[in-house]
Amino acid sequence: MGEQMLLDPLANALSKIENYERARKREAIVAPASKLISEVLRIMQEEGFIGEFEFIDDGRGGKFRVVLQGKINGCGVIKPRYAVKRDGYEQWEKRYLPAAGFGLLLVSTPRGVISHQQAEEQGLGGRLLAYVY
Repeated sequence: MGEQMLLDPLANALSKIENYERARKREAIVAPASKLISEVLRIMQEEGFIGEFEFIDDGRGGKFRVVLQGKINGCGVIKPRYAVKRDGYEQWEKRYLPAAGFGLLLVSTPRGVISHQQAEEQGLGGRLLAYVY
């Protein structure tokens, strides 16, 4: 069958991580690597959802090895990438997260990819990328 072209590498990466978590695997290999996926993984790591992750150069654009900790109940991309004003996160939390203060939305802002809590603290709007809880 060969390698199929992925329409959304971030969606593919998150669904692989979620599937491997459900199967109680210890790590996931996510390919192809990208700066966006790296930013999303960094926040997931900072927030304690995943362990270490590393870039592996395989000569085909690279991939990430992600250490799983069994802490992800659900994650995925948000499509379309809705624009959010700096005071508009609450409605999206209700829509994508199971409870208040549980999980986070990942937002692309002028200052890079950050969690919705950081965006609220910094008074930044942006575009919704993904959720994790």
